[in-house]
Amino acid sequence: MDLSELERDNTGRCRLSSPVPAVCRKEPCVLGVDEAGRGPVLGPMVYAICYCPLSRLADLEALKVADSKTLSESERERLFAKMQEDGDFVGWALDVLSPNLISTSMLGRVKYNLNSLSHDTATGLIQYALDQGVNVTQVFVDTVGMPETYQKRLQQSFPGIEVTVKAKADALYPVVSAASICAKVARDQAVKNWQFVEKLQDLDTDYGSGYPNDPKTKVWLKEHVEPVFGFPQFVRFSWRTAQTILEKEAKDVIWEDSAPEDQEGLGKITSYFLNERSRACPRASHRYFLERGLESATSL
Repeated sequence: MDLSELERDNTGRCRLSSPVPAVCRKEPCVLGVDEAGRGPVLGPMVYAICYCPLSRLADLEALKVADSKTLSESERERLFAKMQEDGDFVGWALDVLSPNLISTSMLGRVKYNLNSLSHDTATGLIQYALDQGVNVTQVFVDTVGMPETYQKRLQQSFPGIEVTVKAKADALYPVVSAASICAKVARDQAVKNWQFVEKLQDLDTDYGSGYPNDPKTKVWLKEHVEPVFGFPQFVRFSWRTAQTILEKEAKDVIWEDSAPEDQEGLGKITSYFLNERSRACPRASHRYFLERGLESATSL
């Protein structure tokens, strides 16, 4: 799998896809959705779709695809290579969501939790397949959250398509198993070849599994936290494990702000602009504004 685009810029979102088989534009197709790397504190989360004509579903099953978690890394890579060889009837696409994107979304002023991010990414990939001309008539999805709610949401987004959302769908439906393999192969490769934007000395790439409860992962996090700037962007700093280490190992930050007594009775933002009353009764500016030579605006 060519992840060179991700390796050039791994700070946001990256979409990769196979060519669309001609037969998938003509015949009714089934499409599966699954992800890899939802739980780890390290590395990206990858969402993938895989699709094929309903008439060739038996051929996909004959590859003996299975839930990627039950397969070894070499078995996953072998099966993905086989799907690539069968590109005349099997297609795939994936979104790689960087740790930085995940954490900034979750900790933004407007919260965007992991479930919503997952749902929107899956919806975007299904729409991408449709936009590419794939004749999708059935969709199977490994659930995130309550399957009934998720299925209703997807069905509303794609009213002309039969949507099924199930727990453990990657073990129940071969097309979801195939998507699971695509996602896992991409994530494994992304983690293995991660390009650190930070200039780190004596970088240890033995991260362990990347999961929060892995002792080796916890040791790596403690060894690679910078007291002022925190973690490399390889780390999902919104995870509780990372936050706990930051609280213990990093320096405290004191923000310049008004004294508590100055914050009582805060007015509207328009009160910061001069009016007739403020001209008659000027008040002393806070030292923050005085030190920086800032004055109240008299006009806009």
